[in-house]
Amino acid sequence: MRRVRAAVVAAPGAPFTVRDAELADPRPDEVLVRTTAVGICHTDLGMRDAWPRRLTPMVFGHEGAGVVEATGADVTGLAPGDPVCLTFARCGGCEQCATGHPAYCPAAAAHNFSGGRPDGTSPLSLGGRPLHGGFFGQSSFATHVVVRASGVVKVPSDLPPEVAAPLGCSGQTGAGTVLNRLRPRPGSSLVVLGAGGVGLSAVMAAVAAGCAPVVAVDPVAFRRSLALALGATAALEPGDGLVGALRELTRGGAHHVVETTGRPESARTAVAALRPRGELALLGIGREVAFDVRELLGKGIRVHGVIEGDSDPDRFLPELLDLRARGLFPLDRLVTTFPFEAIETAVAAMRDGSVVKPVLTFA
Repeated sequence: MRRVRAAVVAAPGAPFTVRDAELADPRPDEVLVRTTAVGICHTDLGMRDAWPRRLTPMVFGHEGAGVVEATGADVTGLAPGDPVCLTFARCGGCEQCATGHPAYCPAAAAHNFSGGRPDGTSPLSLGGRPLHGGFFGQSSFATHVVVRASGVVKVPSDLPPEVAAPLGCSGQTGAGTVLNRLRPRPGSSLVVLGAGGVGLSAVMAAVAAGCAPVVAVDPVAFRRSLALALGATAALEPGDGLVGALRELTRGGAHHVVETTGRPESARTAVAALRPRGELALLGIGREVAFDVRELLGKGIRVHGVIEGDSDPDRFLPELLDLRARGLFPLDRLVTTFPFEAIETAVAAMRDGSVVKPVLTFA
C-alpha cells in the first residue's frame, strides 16, 4: 500500500478535489505506473455529472501517461522504468479482442465503467474505506495508478508525456475513426463536425490520408483557425446555410462526415451534408437522434458507431507515433499543460473553449 494524491469526486456533479488516498500493490496481471501526465476529456466531465451515486467517491481520468514502477508476477514485456501510455481496458480473450477490435469487447462495461475491477474491488482507498476507480481501466487523475497490463502501451523514451497522454483516447478515437473505420481514398472529401481534441485528431488523420477537401466545423474561432493551421481546406461556423456551404465545398456532398459533438441536430446536419452512398461516423456520446429513414435509404447512407477509433492500441498507437515522427500527426499543437493541482482551472479552460486539449502534469 502506498500514499498517492488523487482528484476525488465526492458525489455526482461535484468538483474534482485533490486528496491523499491509498493505492494497493499490483496483482499478478497488473502494473503500477507513476503518472507523469493525464489529459482531460469531455467524457470525464460528462460521466462525472451522470455517475451513479452508489459508485462514489470516484476517481476519473482516462488519458494517462507515465513510467512503470512495478509489475505483477505474470506480466511480460514491461519493466520498471518503461515510459508508457495508458488506454482502455478489455478482456483480451473474446472474439472482438482476438480479431483486433477490442473497443467492442462485451466485457468493456465491467472493465471500464463499473467503478473498479470486474470482480468489484478497487485498488484505491480513502481513509481506510473503498474509493471507486478503474475508469477506462485506469482512473489516472492520480499520481500513481494500478492498471491491467493489457491497457499499457510502451512509448519512445523521448516522447513528451503531455503528448503521450492524449494518444490513449482522444488521439486514437479521432484518427482511428478515419484510418481504421472510414479508410477514405485519397481525394475523397471529409467533414468533421466539432473541432475539439477528437475532431482535430480526425482532421489531422484525414489530411495525412490525402483527403480533399477536409472541412472542419466549430463555433469557436480559435479552433477553426487551428484546424486550418493543421491542414484543413476550410473551417466553418455552424448555423444557417451550413449544409449548403458544405455541399458546395465538397462538390455535391461529402464522401465522409465525422460527428464528434453528440448533438442530435449535428447528426442530422451530417446526413444532409453527405452525398449519395456517403458515410457518417458518430463519435460523440449523446442520447437519441431521429433520422428520416427515407433520406438514409434514398441516399444509401452508411452510419458507423465508433468507439476509441475501432483501434487495437498495441498496433495503432505506434502507427500514430510514426505519423507524428513524419510531421503528419502534430498532436503537440492541441495540448496546453496545467499542474495537476489546478485540475478545476483546466476544466474551466476546456469548457470556455480557450484550450483544446488540457493536459495535467505532475511535479
